[in-house]
Formats: sequence, C-alpha cells, structure tokens
Amino acid sequence: MFDWQGITEFVAVAETENFTAAAQQLNISTAQVSRQVSALEKRLSTKLFYRTTRKVSITEAGSIYYQHCRQLLDGLEEAERALTQLQGTPKGKVRITAPTTFGESRIAPIINDFARLYPELSIECLFTNQKIDLVDSGFDLAIRLGKLDDSSMMAKRLASRKLYVCASPEYLANNGEPHVLAELDQHNCLQGTLQYWRFQENNLERNIKIRGKLSCNSGLALLDAALKGLGIVQLPDYYVQPHIESLALIPLLQKHQPIDEGIWALYPHNRYVSPKVRMLIDYIADHLAL
Repeated sequence: MFDWQGITEFVAVAETENFTAAAQQLNISTAQVSRQVSALEKRLSTKLFYRTTRKVSITEAGSIYYQHCRQLLDGLEEAERALTQLQGTPKGKVRITAPTTFGESRIAPIINDFARLYPELSIECLFTNQKIDLVDSGFDLAIRLGKLDDSSMMAKRLASRKLYVCASPEYLANNGEPHVLAELDQHNCLQGTLQYWRFQENNLERNIKIRGKLSCNSGLALLDAALKGLGIVQLPDYYVQPHIESLALIPLLQKHQPIDEGIWALYPHNRYVSPKVRMLIDYIADHLAL
C-alpha cells in the first residue's frame, strides 16, 4: 500500500522553498516538516533537497518526484471538491486578507453573513494595507484593489470601483470649482499615499501631480477633511458615494473620471482552489455586486 507520510510536507517545501514557510502553510511546526521530509528521503533513499543555512533548493530527483506528487494531491483535492459540492456544506478553515478600510466596511459584513450560513466553517481575517505573500503566510485568499502586479497568483475580478474627485459645497462656495485638470493647481488637494491623481483624457490614462496643505495615509481622514470643507479629494466610491447622494460632497471633473478599477480575489496558482474557498469567492462576488 502506498505510504502518504511526508508527501504533503515535501510538496509544501518544494513550493515555498522554505521549511518555515511550509510549516506556516500547513499550520504545523518547522521541526515536524523537517522530520517528515527527512523520513521521506530515507524511505526513498533519495536526496530531495539541497539545504544550506540560507537556502533550500530542490534536487533533480526531487523535482521529478514533485511533479508526480503534485498531481496526486491535486487529485485528492478534486475528490474533496466533489464531496464538498455534493454535501453543500463547507467545513474547515479559510484564511483571507483584505485592505483595511475596504475590508472593514465591505468585506467583513459579507464574510460574517457567509459564516452565519456555514457555522462549521472557521474563517480568519486579516485586514492590512500591506501586500502579504499568500504562500509564505498560509493564506487561502486575498482581496486586492486596482491594478495587479503579482503574476504568481491567479485572479478573479469580483467587482469594480470608481474613483471620484469631489469637494463640499462649502469649499466650492469659498474657492470656486475646477472645470479643467490644469485648474487643480489653484486648489488645496487633499493628498493620500500617492502624490498624483488618476484621470482620463482623450481616452488615455493620465496622472496629475497634486499639491495641498494636508496629506494623510487614511482615506477616512481625507474624507472627513473634505466633508469639513478643507479641500478637494479623490477617493473610491465606497468612501464618498453616500455623501454624494446626500449632496454633502459634489463630484467634480466627471468628464475626466478614470476607467473603473478592479476588485480582485487572488489565490495561489499552483494548486486547485478548495471548494470552500471557491464558494467564499463566489459569495463575495455576488454580494459586492448588490
């Protein structure tokens, strides 16, 4: 009978190239990963990894063995997917990360509703603006906004977000309204983490450097400043939409509004998405569209 012992640990090390990262991914100790891989090498009478104090790299024999083991594990995951879909009840643990404000305001309520539907599922959320390495940190899923630059991940577009330039009626009454992009130089532009704002002009994307007397790395703080008449702000729709509808903020330069940006689900490309993660992705997509 085939002995599966050590296979999962071996595949995790092969994919992360790090025993500690593999242990975090599997939620076990580094020592246990090392023991299992060493036992597997002894059983196979084959060296699977070159180990130094700084680096772990797979051997030629290990690379061949990995290709076969990966297919076996993928087959097991497909079997789990089939059973879970048959049962219709996701179980186990899912780890998800998302940007702080968007995660707290939009993703958290959706996840909480999902958790109520499936009480046998354990969900861990980390809201941070840092881009976490999903494989090294053992996360199943990340929500990312805007342009993607990580080609090592698979991505599914969940929804779109609009960027609005807007100001309060009080600010516009005191300072006038900009009608062309060049007139932004004459206004107090509330600055976030970027020194430019994104626009569209003649069907081309254009970045305009902005200046102002207030800068902050918090969208909520910039929103508050705009509502209090301190300047003009550019923020995504989930910050400003309710205030635009209540006329507390007035949208500006709408003919230059940039193309909608993507809201994405990212997950590792080197394995199938488990059924519970797929169900969560689809649930988030359905409810973000509401």
